[in-house]
Amino acid sequence: MIVGVPKEIKDNENRVALTPAGAMELTKRGHTVYVEANAGKGSGFPDGEYTSAGAEIIPTAKEVFDKAEIIVKVKEPLDPEIPMLNEKKILFTYLHLASDVEMTKKLIKSKVIGIAYETVEKNRLLPLLAPMSEVAGRMAPIIGSYYLQKPKGGYGMLLSGAPGTEPARVVIVGGGFVGANAARIAYGMGADVTILDVDEAKIRDLNNRFPYAKVLMSNEYNLRNALKGAHLLVGAVLIPGAAAPKVVKKDMLKFMVEGAVAVDVAIDQGGVLETSHPTKHSDPVFVVDGVTHYCVTNMPGAYPRTSTIALTNATLPYLLKL
Repeated sequence: MIVGVPKEIKDNENRVALTPAGAMELTKRGHTVYVEANAGKGSGFPDGEYTSAGAEIIPTAKEVFDKAEIIVKVKEPLDPEIPMLNEKKILFTYLHLASDVEMTKKLIKSKVIGIAYETVEKNRLLPLLAPMSEVAGRMAPIIGSYYLQKPKGGYGMLLSGAPGTEPARVVIVGGGFVGANAARIAYGMGADVTILDVDEAKIRDLNNRFPYAKVLMSNEYNLRNALKGAHLLVGAVLIPGAAAPKVVKKDMLKFMVEGAVAVDVAIDQGGVLETSHPTKHSDPVFVVDGVTHYCVTNMPGAYPRTSTIALTNATLPYLLKL
């Protein structure tokens, strides 16, 4: 097969869909790999590493799209890329179409064969979504802590607190891959953590993993009570292939402290806060009712080295079978 790896063009998206190690696994099996010039630069992979792995560097995205049978990307195609797709191409990437009707229509019109990482299932799990969910989940408390700084408009509360002071109150809505990884970091930092989920088995598992956290059944009553005095909210609800439910209503923000932060990791699927809308790394936050909202749709792009390697580790076995 002929695999094309274009450079990502989404705002501050520094990930690349394939590492040099992944390219080598493909080329040694007789496959052809075309990589757009500087596609891996943001992740710390110079063109020379790809050529050493047997890939060929191509100057432009158009040439990559034209030559390839399978286009491997990280994020959904943007408007400049849509005209380069057609019925002869397979597009293998994150698509997140549940929250983007217009993109869905454009892809249908292009007749491209699209395979979305986030909907690939194995044993009732989402193996290609998991690595980026883990990265984004671990990022959420770090980002929340940053925006809790007073100079950033935050409440001025350290997540861990300090001797003789209280830690910050962190509420995580959703206990899947994102939520559990957010809990791992917030819990490890010493925050007062509350996790809400609707799955009783998952609640039991989270209780065992985080014995000093509060793990509750997710319902409106418990959520409203959990948000009282909260400093950081992490939105981590996922319904595979569907838009995220808006479980955090606008009127619930008043329960949080003035200067609190909400990190809506589910924004790729529309977000779990009624007040959320997509943002970019170059302009990541906005404030509603005294709560700073961070709703960047490609959060793991901020840590491209880690994310690119983790993504390739997950996607390569599937790519080899296409």
